[in-house]
Amino acid sequence: MIPRYQMPEMTEVFSDVARFQNWLEVELLVVEAWGELGVVPAEHAAAVRSRAPRIDKAFVDEVRLREEVTNHDVAAFVDVVQSKVGFPEGAWVHYGLTSSDVVDTAFAMMVCSGLDLVIAAAQKLCLILRDQAVRFRDTVMVGRTHGIHAEPTTFGVKVALWSLQVERDIERLKRARSTMSVGKLSGAVGTYSNIDPKVEEMVLARLGLRPVPATQVLARDRHAEAMYSLVSLASSIESFATEVRHLQRTEVGEAEEAFRKGQKGSSAMPHKRNPILSERLTGMARVMRGYLQPALEDIALWHERDISHSSVERIVFPDAFSLIYYMCRKATSLLGELVVYPEQMEKNLGASYGLVYSQPVLLGLIEAGYSRDDAYRMTQRNAMRAWQEGRSFKDLLDEDPEVKLSLDELERLMDPERALKNVFHIFEALDGIEDRI
Repeated sequence: MIPRYQMPEMTEVFSDVARFQNWLEVELLVVEAWGELGVVPAEHAAAVRSRAPRIDKAFVDEVRLREEVTNHDVAAFVDVVQSKVGFPEGAWVHYGLTSSDVVDTAFAMMVCSGLDLVIAAAQKLCLILRDQAVRFRDTVMVGRTHGIHAEPTTFGVKVALWSLQVERDIERLKRARSTMSVGKLSGAVGTYSNIDPKVEEMVLARLGLRPVPATQVLARDRHAEAMYSLVSLASSIESFATEVRHLQRTEVGEAEEAFRKGQKGSSAMPHKRNPILSERLTGMARVMRGYLQPALEDIALWHERDISHSSVERIVFPDAFSLIYYMCRKATSLLGELVVYPEQMEKNLGASYGLVYSQPVLLGLIEAGYSRDDAYRMTQRNAMRAWQEGRSFKDLLDEDPEVKLSLDELERLMDPERALKNVFHIFEALDGIEDRI
C-alpha cells in the first residue's frame, strides 16, 4: 500500500518485524510444548527461549540475506534463529514442523489482529452514524427513488439505516475473525506424522487459536471469508459516500463535506467546494472489490498444497487491511463532521409541487369509494399537469370536479407529519446498538 493511505497501527500488524515475531513465537512455543512432553530436554527448551533473537530491522535484513542462499523464506528464518540460539539447543527449533505450520498459524494471528483494528474502527463509525441519526431524526427531506422525488423522509432515517448497515458489517467482521482464529501444527500434508497432536493443542491454546483439521495448509475459504468481510464494509462506506456526493451537488445542496480553513477546492476555480473525500472513498471501494477475486481464486490449490496463494496473500491482505482501515477512519470523520442544510431540504421537498403526496391522495380516493384504477388515473392526470404547468398538485386536485375530496382532506393527506408518523419504528432498531456491536 502506498504511504498516502497507510496508518501506522495497521502497517505495523503486517510489517516484516511483526511477521517474524509471530513466526518466532510459534517456533518457541512448539519447542516448549515438546519440552513439556519430555521430547526436548527442559534445559534445552529454556535455553531456546532465553537465547531467542530480538526481532528488529537488523534481524529482518539478516533473514533476507540468508534467503538469497536458501531461496526459501522459512528455511532462511530457521537458519538465522538456530544460529542465534546456538547448538545443540538450537537444533530443536522447527522440530517436527513444516513451513506452513508456522506461516499459516502466524498469518492467522496477523489477520485476527488486523480484524480487531477494523472492528474497533467500524464500531466508532456505527456509533457516529447512530448519533447523527438521532440528531437529525426530525429533519424532513424528500426521499428519492431512481433519483426522482418519491415521498418525504427524514435525514435521520437515512443515517439510521446506514448505522444498521454498519452493524451488519461488524457482525460479518466478527464472524470472519472467529473463522480465522485457527491454526495448524500437523506437519507435512497434515497427518501429524512427525508431530504429536498434543503439541498443536498446547501451542494454539496459548496463542488464542483453535486447532482445525487441515492439509499441509489451512483451507483458504477462511481467508476468502475474511476478505469478503472487509470488502462488504468498503462497499457500505461507498454507498454512504455516494449519497453525500449526490446531496452536495449544486442543484441539491442538502449536505456537504466539512470545508476547513485554508482548504482549496480547485486550483483554477476559487468558488469550488468539492466532495473530494467522498470521491476518494468511492474509488477506494473499487480497489477493495478487486482484492476479493484473487482471495476467492486462492481457495483452489493443488492436492495437499501449493504456493500459488502465497504471493497473492503477501500483496492483497496487507493492502486490503490498510485500505479498509483508512476508509473506515476517514468515513467516520466525513459523516461525523457532515454539514447539513435543513432549510434546503425543506425547499427541495416543495420543489415538486406537492407530488410527493401522490400515494396518500391515491389511497384517500380509494377510501372515498373510487376503484383503484380510477383513483390512480385521476391522481396521475393531475400529477402530470403539475409537472408540465409548474402548478400546485393540491390546487389542481381541488379544482378537478372528478376528485371528490375536500380541501381540508387534501391538506390532511399532504401533511408531512402524517407521512412520517411511524418513523419511530425505524429508530427503535437503534436501541441498544452500542451493546450489540
